[in-house]
Amino acid sequence: MSAIQGRVVIISGPSGAGKSTLVQEVLRICPLPLALSISATTRAPRPDEVDGTAYHFLTPEEFERRRKAGHFLEYEEVFGQGLWYGTLEQSITDGLEAGQWVILEIDVAGAMTVIDRIPDAITIFIHPGSMQELENRLRNRKTDSEEAITKRLEVAHHEMANRDKYQHQVINDDVKRAANEVSTILQAAENI
Repeated sequence: MSAIQGRVVIISGPSGAGKSTLVQEVLRICPLPLALSISATTRAPRPDEVDGTAYHFLTPEEFERRRKAGHFLEYEEVFGQGLWYGTLEQSITDGLEAGQWVILEIDVAGAMTVIDRIPDAITIFIHPGSMQELENRLRNRKTDSEEAITKRLEVAHHEMANRDKYQHQVINDDVKRAANEVSTILQAAENI
């Protein structure tokens, strides 16, 4: 008898689409054995973020060492600010071998890299419904400078243009409704 193998679930969408909040609700309500992959980043933690929970916060030197050693499934410099994000391959492998459905909350470029390496991944694109709503959310967060918001919106236009490359799209206009939709998508994929 072979061990139950997990699945990779990619959730992407523009910054400000509410992915993190949505993913937390999906983890709470979905009956599947879900586990969130914790990305690594070189950006500084926000006041409410704890290393190993929100992200693995790495120095640029440590990130580069791990990148050169081939530890990342995917990695990307984002927003042109010298900030790096990546998915450590070992954490995905460990989760899959334990029979977990590992959720990667990653950007579109990272998603395309992972899809090339794991073509049977379940892909879901999350967005707020319109670019205006996205801009409102970014501004209301009050966590970024005007320059950062402008860069995030530029990236968001590109990401929104790639949403048809995903198997599923979910509009996150209400977290509970959207989380139920994602949970339904995942449960439908359980036997595929």
